[in-house]
Amino acid sequence: MVTSRHRSPDGRERITLDEAEAGLVEQYPDLVRLAYLTLPPTLSRHRKVLAAHGLVQRALPGFRQRRAVPRVPAQRLGTERHGAAWVRERVLRAALAYERRPRWWPASLPPPRALRPTLPLVWGLRLFPRAGGREEIALGQALSGLSADVRAAFVLCRADGLPETQVRALLCASGARRPDRALRIARQLDAPAVAAAQTLLRSAEFNACAVQTRPTDLLRRRHRFRLAWAVAAVVAVGAVVLAATGAPTGQRPPRAAVGTTPVAPEDLVRAPREEWADTARVDFTAWPPRGGRTDDRDLLTRALTTWTHPARGTHITRTPGTFTGPPPAGTQLLYAGEADGSAVVIFHDGLRAIRYTEPLSPDGHATLAFTRTDSSDMTTAAALVVTRPHGAARYLTAPWIAEARTRDLLRPDGPARRLRVSTEGVTEPVPSPASAGACGSWPTLQLRTSARIAEKTTFLATDLGGLTPAHLTHTPQPGDDTPTWQPREPITEAALQSWSRTACHLSDLPHGVRTVNLWNFAEQPLPENGGRAVWSCVRADTWRGTGEVSVLFTTPGEAGRVVARESATGACSRYGREVVASARWRAPSGHGYLVAAGSRGVVGIEVVGVVRASEEGRLLAVRAPGGARAQVRGALPGAGRPPRSGARRRIDGGRR
Repeated sequence: MVTSRHRSPDGRERITLDEAEAGLVEQYPDLVRLAYLTLPPTLSRHRKVLAAHGLVQRALPGFRQRRAVPRVPAQRLGTERHGAAWVRERVLRAALAYERRPRWWPASLPPPRALRPTLPLVWGLRLFPRAGGREEIALGQALSGLSADVRAAFVLCRADGLPETQVRALLCASGARRPDRALRIARQLDAPAVAAAQTLLRSAEFNACAVQTRPTDLLRRRHRFRLAWAVAAVVAVGAVVLAATGAPTGQRPPRAAVGTTPVAPEDLVRAPREEWADTARVDFTAWPPRGGRTDDRDLLTRALTTWTHPARGTHITRTPGTFTGPPPAGTQLLYAGEADGSAVVIFHDGLRAIRYTEPLSPDGHATLAFTRTDSSDMTTAAALVVTRPHGAARYLTAPWIAEARTRDLLRPDGPARRLRVSTEGVTEPVPSPASAGACGSWPTLQLRTSARIAEKTTFLATDLGGLTPAHLTHTPQPGDDTPTWQPREPITEAALQSWSRTACHLSDLPHGVRTVNLWNFAEQPLPENGGRAVWSCVRADTWRGTGEVSVLFTTPGEAGRVVARESATGACSRYGREVVASARWRAPSGHGYLVAAGSRGVVGIEVVGVVRASEEGRLLAVRAPGGARAQVRGALPGAGRPPRSGARRRIDGGRR
């Protein structure tokens, strides 16, 4: 056996089979992890484990290539051994090519090469890595939304610690089309656990070499064996009959397509019907299964199969930051029924709510909708959108909702209208405010909880286009009767009046909003007896944890206008109560003013620029010519002047 290294006539370096095998054995766990994370997230965890091991084990050249195989010289970076770099390139090339398929090939099946029977093969067992914690799940969700080359670049840089020059060369040699883009996205990956990515990537969640085993569906396996024996007996009898009659026997029976899902209908968790009334965790986990087709095994199987392997034409939507991977163990069934000409199935897996919809008629395609629901509670888990018929929304209410009404936020003095709710908890269609266009009305759900879990708590929720409605709250200005900063349910006359001036701005909020809080942090008398203006802070918190803040300035007889906006901030929350904002206002006399106001903790306001002024307290109004540029800043007690615009715990007045 030749073990010396030499160069071929085409200039490429040759590597021996011994070196390749040594490199594979030396870094086998790292190679399996690289293949496991690069493979498509649409595969089940069992198939990904077997495919990862198969790709690594097939990285060695064929038995006929005993002397040497070509190797790209560019991989000789650092002090890494030749065999290790060459094998890594082979594994990465195969993993990147795994999800490439012919255009005519069904999207629900792996590529043609992946269908070939290759080692390792596992019969009668399901293999999957051990489940990780919250940080590992968040990192897995972030990686699942990326392309294969970006996932590979992230693993090579974070877990294997390769320099970017070597990663770029490795991606190029492996067939990646845009390696620079993959590296750039890998550097900018916005995952909650990126800071400890190297440790997390080496955890049990992504270790395909330390797996757990579970049996497959034993009853289904028994039925398949019986069916196989029956088919074999029929084929044998048919062959004997054909041989006796002289008919040709060269034709084979058609091969049946076999699809597997990690969760079967009988594995779905079904909460007891009365568990919600006797539990300390009042959220989606307490929802019992409802609907007229909860026992329809065929419908549930189609829903789980589409979730695991979406067919071509399936319309998939998700809120930002939501993982769209296959159903995990412990998936819960919330609803299965029919509404508005569609069959609807709703699942919950602890972190997400998933809605599957298929038309009852032969026309049309199935749809999947994913949204995050982690850390839900009694109010944020109060309803889910079942269907959207003709610009409206039909809701499935939580079992603890005793009464459902709808009211128009723009008409706070109007009464709330009672909603018809079926015995399954499905409401009649409620007009969607998103389709109102000119904002002539803003229909909102008014829900009341059962006295079995709370003393008739009434709260508001509104449809912002997602699968879950957003919970609306209101924070009054601190006073004698409100000593603490605490959001409350906006069911009082003053809270409804405040929301009527703000509701039309809800259409500007992003998708995936969990709660929206309205805080009137200041009320200011306007110059020249112009009445009293209200300064409001609208904070929208998403399921991802980030928030978006808008400051509204409302004058008498006019709708509120946005004068400041900031995203990814803690301002206007219990962790950021110091707020300063400013706006231009023109008096009826035609004089222009710069008005500013701060929250309760502000003890002074200063204007610098073309216009200069300062005032003790938290209100200021000064004459300002049109177009004059100025910056407004506030002062806090004992801390001097707050930071300039862009601070984390406040919104500055900015330049005017």
